[in-house]
Amino acid sequence: MTFANTFIGIALGALVALPLAAAERGSDGDLRILYWQAPTTMNPYLSGGIKDNEAASLTLEPLARYDPAGVMLPWLVDVIPTLENGGVDDDLTRITWRLKDGLRWSDGSAVTSADLRFTWRYCTAKDGGCAQLEKFADVVDVETPDERTAVVVFSKPKPFPYGPFVGPQAPILQAAQFADCLGTRAPTCTDANYGPIGTGPFRVTEFRPGDVVVYEVNPEYRDPTKPAFAKVVIKGGGTAVGAARAVLETGEFDYAWNLQLSPDVLSRMQARGKGEIVSAFGSLVERIAVNFTDPSPELGSARATVAHPHPVLSDPAVRRALSMALDRKMLSDIGYGPAGRPTCNLLPIASENADTNCLRQDLEGARALLDQAGWIDSNGDGVRDKNGRDLHLIFQTSTNSVRQDFQAVTKEWWRQIGVETELRNIDASVFFGGDPGSPDTVQKFYADVEMFAGAFDGTDPEVYLTTWTCGNAPSPENQWQGTNTSRWCDPAYDALAAKLAITGGIAPRATLAMAMNDMLVENGVVLPLVDRGRVSAHALDLGGTAINAWDSELWNIADWHRIKE
Repeated sequence: MTFANTFIGIALGALVALPLAAAERGSDGDLRILYWQAPTTMNPYLSGGIKDNEAASLTLEPLARYDPAGVMLPWLVDVIPTLENGGVDDDLTRITWRLKDGLRWSDGSAVTSADLRFTWRYCTAKDGGCAQLEKFADVVDVETPDERTAVVVFSKPKPFPYGPFVGPQAPILQAAQFADCLGTRAPTCTDANYGPIGTGPFRVTEFRPGDVVVYEVNPEYRDPTKPAFAKVVIKGGGTAVGAARAVLETGEFDYAWNLQLSPDVLSRMQARGKGEIVSAFGSLVERIAVNFTDPSPELGSARATVAHPHPVLSDPAVRRALSMALDRKMLSDIGYGPAGRPTCNLLPIASENADTNCLRQDLEGARALLDQAGWIDSNGDGVRDKNGRDLHLIFQTSTNSVRQDFQAVTKEWWRQIGVETELRNIDASVFFGGDPGSPDTVQKFYADVEMFAGAFDGTDPEVYLTTWTCGNAPSPENQWQGTNTSRWCDPAYDALAAKLAITGGIAPRATLAMAMNDMLVENGVVLPLVDRGRVSAHALDLGGTAINAWDSELWNIADWHRIKE
């Protein structure tokens, strides 16, 4: 599959046929799901964590979302607006969405276009720290000509106008519930952030951050025959090993997400006969992000901000050498087996177009590069130095066995080129959480390099690539919710992002996207490692699941049901 032909497909009519839930609403009892990276908020606009977005997706919904093939489906609308059906204006500056008739929030009130307008205002409010701000790039207004119609107005032509209100990262918020939560007040609205009123098949009855979410059927859900389950529990915490065992060996849970384990371990567990492993490739890439700012504690509140460039990693030779020392094929083999592919790119589906030199480990070349850049071991202690500063790095990531294996072998490879590495691992619920007060979040980045996986929903990467524009750097001013974790800034990259936003046609957009991918990789902003398939497991008697790498894995939970013998 080439990059170009993965661009957006759209289903113009009603939803495609999905597995039907058995019997009547709520008749299948309890559903138990294990997300070992525990959700810490139910508001996707205040977190960049996949586990938070997915937990929220049972309750909060967008206007449109993606199916497992990457095709856009109408969700809270009957038809996706396009140029062909008149929903997108000829000048590409306006897209008109029309809500389904009779939509209601879980509290019984009507869903209206005013809720869409408010959601836009909420995410773009000054100092609100919206983690999904790029979804609303170039939006200057959301007009509401009537209660069911919302017109998103852009400041420039948008050949791909499906950022706002599309996908699990950009759902609709109820204006009445979040009215007093704009701007700096956004993270203080605990009741709303932990128990949002939504349109999804379930509503939250209990939320304990970092522990458990309990849901019951939404009595106002638009399909009176669904969902089949009366109650859902998402349990958080533990490890990927424990999650896999709970489904595949003990049968305590019905579904376990993100089983980041070696393939031989998963195979042995599946042989117990209680569950099935499922996987799907999408845009998920394991990578090492490089910090372009100085995380030194001595800088106080200014640490890891753009005011202070990194004293070591600002040198492109160091970033290049770190990448050359990696054996990506070995990482893929030991971590993921057939569910992983070594990659040099952040857009893995484009790998045939890219320079694949990074797939060959080159320790000797890395050493020579550092020599040429003046990084030498002046005192014979095995650690290179320059101008009185050692090549010493803090390497952080979340806690799980695969990532700790990656850390260990990477530390050894970097030792062989004269880099001393201190390893740090952080509980995944904290690392991927949205708490602006925590020093250990992926956005705060109080380390030199950090490892995590990132992906984009849908198949068009415009919003995803906008992540690395200059204005998206996390900072105290945006509640540390910016998505440009590396704090890299290049006006030439921003210019490409602006051009992509107004470029139409699959081939021209693909060309621009690949150029942006190449800038990120060649500048060592991120070091891509493995194109990862999503791997989860479900009980053998759980029907209706359809693992989805382009949307939330729980995207069709209204159709999940218990298989009766």
